[in-house]
Amino acid sequence: MSLATPYPTQLDFRGEREIARWRPLVQWFLAIPQLFIVYALGILRGFLTFIAFFTVVFTRRIPRPLFDAIAMTFRYEWRAVSYALFLREDYPPFDFQPNAADDGVDPHTVVTFSYPEKMSRWQPLVKWLLAIPHYLVLVGLSIAAMFVVIAGFFAVLITGEYPLGLRDFLVGVYRYNVRVQAYAGLLTDQYPPFSLK
Repeated sequence: MSLATPYPTQLDFRGEREIARWRPLVQWFLAIPQLFIVYALGILRGFLTFIAFFTVVFTRRIPRPLFDAIAMTFRYEWRAVSYALFLREDYPPFDFQPNAADDGVDPHTVVTFSYPEKMSRWQPLVKWLLAIPHYLVLVGLSIAAMFVVIAGFFAVLITGEYPLGLRDFLVGVYRYNVRVQAYAGLLTDQYPPFSLK
């Protein structure tokens, strides 16, 4: 994939590396209300994806309001997870604006989806199967990410700074995960790259 044609799902993080040393001890707890909302939005996303399946099979399109609502669930999730993993200090906003493009409400996180005008009618039937190699890679990446979170925890406790390499790895894993979910979740027909970039 060339840099001239970026993948239709983009995710980034723009936080400061300095984190107060005490934050890793309590930030996961402060994130609980946000994570409850993420859980509820995940259920909503499953329902909306179920509807999208039929709209794509019968019309080759996802209605724009439906697409924007699904995009919002991913954006909200990334904001909450980046906070829960103490990648940032600022509490994420309770923002529920359905929009495929990032709304800029949270300057630390960016999640943008390119709306497809037409989609393949048959791909919803096999995307889950085509995504299996990515799921296998994600299992390995998730295990590695757990160790990186633990290392980041101690690094912040000791130095007050999240090591850039560790943070970039976690952001890359989450980016990869969202791209796979966007593909399997019918937001794009473009097969995701095996890349954390």
